[in-house]
Amino acid sequence: MPVKPIKWVGNAADGHIWIIDQTRLPLEHVELELRETSEMYDAIKRLAVRGAPLLGVSAGYGVMLGIQKAKDTPELMNALEKTADYLAGSRPTAVNLFWGLKRMRAAARENSELPADELRNRLLEEAIKIQEEDIQLSREMGKNGVQFINDGDAVMTHCNAGALATGGYGTALGVFFAAKEAGKDFSVYSCETRPLLQGARLTTWELMQEGIPVTLITDSMAAALMKAGKINAVMTGADRVAANGDAANKIGTYSHAINARVHDVPFFIVAPLSTIDLATPSGDQIPIEERDPSEVAGFRDVRVAPEGVDVYNPAFDVTPAQLIQALITDAGVAEPPNLETVAALFG
Repeated sequence: MPVKPIKWVGNAADGHIWIIDQTRLPLEHVELELRETSEMYDAIKRLAVRGAPLLGVSAGYGVMLGIQKAKDTPELMNALEKTADYLAGSRPTAVNLFWGLKRMRAAARENSELPADELRNRLLEEAIKIQEEDIQLSREMGKNGVQFINDGDAVMTHCNAGALATGGYGTALGVFFAAKEAGKDFSVYSCETRPLLQGARLTTWELMQEGIPVTLITDSMAAALMKAGKINAVMTGADRVAANGDAANKIGTYSHAINARVHDVPFFIVAPLSTIDLATPSGDQIPIEERDPSEVAGFRDVRVAPEGVDVYNPAFDVTPAQLIQALITDAGVAEPPNLETVAALFG
């Protein structure tokens, strides 16, 4: 059973958030208790929690930390707004973070007539519901994506889109889990995913836990393996999908999509409807987070680049919809993704 990377412990008034610190996996299993919104902000910023769907879950629980001390409803509503604004500044690209905050704001407005204690309880119910729904929607994505994996396939993935990136099941890796449950015989190539090695550290660990054959490769090996006919499909998650089907994902994804097109390898994006941002017309409008240069100049406490070298460190790139064979969601499949097929997912 895939791991749950986050949960709420205790009641609404004095409970806390429990997480697995993903920066320490797989060599160490470190669990953290978060009791202040600043701790939640830091966990998001330094990628102790990461992955678009998980950021939506983290948003809901993070809001709860900011409203625990409110003595009446007006104070609680004010604290919620301040907390949501604060958490929104932690990471700009993953739209699920903003979706989760918006959902908590809406739940507060809809129940603003309640006394503070009752409203707090109602908001905790909403935050827990976000996580429970995410797990169910991930399972739906898995079912919708199984059709694209055949017996004998070797499927490549980039970064980590498993239980650790969601409420507890997975997007792209959720398709792999569903394929295994369906009895399909396949294997996975996991790209290491420079500079923070989410593929090497997290994806390989998750797949090994579930007994799915996985081979680790460097990001730069993908084209050669495609040319050799060793990769039958590519599946990744996404942090934001624009209305036209352009998809932002971990840096390097765009290169894999280009290589896949050249070598006639189908390329798939797996993401929930909450990751689709209909207010963003195309990938050109998706903000791309730039992170600390030290992430590229070394790893953890080991520096490999010379002091003083210039470093460029965008965390994401955008894959144009034209390079994506299908967008697999909990509501169905947009094949090929474009303005019409993406809009149709929303009914």
